[in-house]
Amino acid sequence: MLYSFGFAPLVFSALPVDDASRFLRAAFPHYYVFVIVTAVSSGAILLRSNFQSAALTFAIAVLAIYARQVLMLQINAARDAQLHGNTEAKGRFKRLHGVSVVLNFIQLIAAGYVLYRFL
Repeated sequence: MLYSFGFAPLVFSALPVDDASRFLRAAFPHYYVFVIVTAVSSGAILLRSNFQSAALTFAIAVLAIYARQVLMLQINAARDAQLHGNTEAKGRFKRLHGVSVVLNFIQLIAAGYVLYRFL
């Protein structure tokens, strides 16, 4: 949540839009690796005690792999096309970015549910 609601907005408020975009483009692959490693590690630990929570954390990892390996590349290609004057790319970028935001929220909700189960 800190990355989505703290770090990214801070970068856009502190840097010019082009610099902020380049910086976040470079940071996102690392963010997804963190999510993947954390989710897989958590899932492996949870396998022994709670299969449902383990399955949810593995699902978080799968969504992160998809976001990193497929969706992020499509988003970057749409953004590049938009910057090169392709007017249709703007709508594609917004739609793909919206998908990535929804997937991230799904991951956050799933992680929150797994944590809630331990209360």
